[in-house]
Amino acid sequence: MKSFLFNKKVLVALILPVVLLVLSFNQSEEDEIQSKYKTEYVMVLVIDGPRITETFGDSTHQYIPNLANVLAPQGVLVAKFRNNGPTYTNAGHTAITTGVYQKINNTGLELPKNPSMFQYFLQQKGLDSTQAYVIASKGKLNILANTKDKAWKNVNCPSQFCGTDGKGIGYTNDAYTWRDAQSIFSKYHPKLTLMNLLECDVRGHQHQWKEYLEALKRTDNLALILWNYIQSDPMYKDKTTLFITNDHGRHPDGHKDGFVSHGDKCEGCRSIYLVAIGPDFKKNVTLSTAYEQIDISATIAELLGFDFPVSNGRVMRQLFVNDPQKGY
Repeated sequence: MKSFLFNKKVLVALILPVVLLVLSFNQSEEDEIQSKYKTEYVMVLVIDGPRITETFGDSTHQYIPNLANVLAPQGVLVAKFRNNGPTYTNAGHTAITTGVYQKINNTGLELPKNPSMFQYFLQQKGLDSTQAYVIASKGKLNILANTKDKAWKNVNCPSQFCGTDGKGIGYTNDAYTWRDAQSIFSKYHPKLTLMNLLECDVRGHQHQWKEYLEALKRTDNLALILWNYIQSDPMYKDKTTLFITNDHGRHPDGHKDGFVSHGDKCEGCRSIYLVAIGPDFKKNVTLSTAYEQIDISATIAELLGFDFPVSNGRVMRQLFVNDPQKGY
């Protein structure tokens, strides 16, 4: 009996260090995965419907001085960013959030057919709905908070504050949207947010050229205000990645009604921009690679560390300081 006890003690003495080593290795591996990126929060700002010829297609950048001269140098400009699907509001936003192009009713009466990055993120991270938000000047974009996929409908949906008083109806002024967004950021600090600003698109449809140009300047200013807000907030500062992009462009001059409309396959409607700024991205770089809308969700999934298998997009590896595929 004493011999057995002695042998058992010896066995434990031999095995215990090995077990502790394995546990230590697994913990170190987990810590390495969790600390792979500095990004803990992601925001996507969608400036609705500007035409590329008045934004980064204009070498003077006269209507987007902040985007071109202040924000882009702090990150990466994707010069050949595109909407390769239907070029209207709900379809463009759906492509960004689901990673899939689809034809969808533009009135807000149809939910996306696929679940969104918000739903996968909340489920896999075990977070409540306030940690992912859809904030939009256009009420109809509340559809981005859900899906008609039977397995995902009403499951792990993000919070939404869209349109008039956040009720999912009507259109509201971008200044009000920003005011309400600040309240949401301050109260909840959501980890994944999409915000829509509508004025460029609305002024274009109203055939108001002067007002459209003024709208470009106002949204450009709001983009800078948002980034400054992020950098002034202790929770967001140096831990937030911001994507600034568009849902669609507009018809070029010479096309029947020019800047007034959009919605077909012309270059004006497909050509948009992406400015990406964050602690894991390069600085003062312009890429000529032709990335597209559906690549945003795949890149966000990489940054925040969740699987998003339904996305058809690819991780925009050239944005990163170190190539995530190589595991640096």
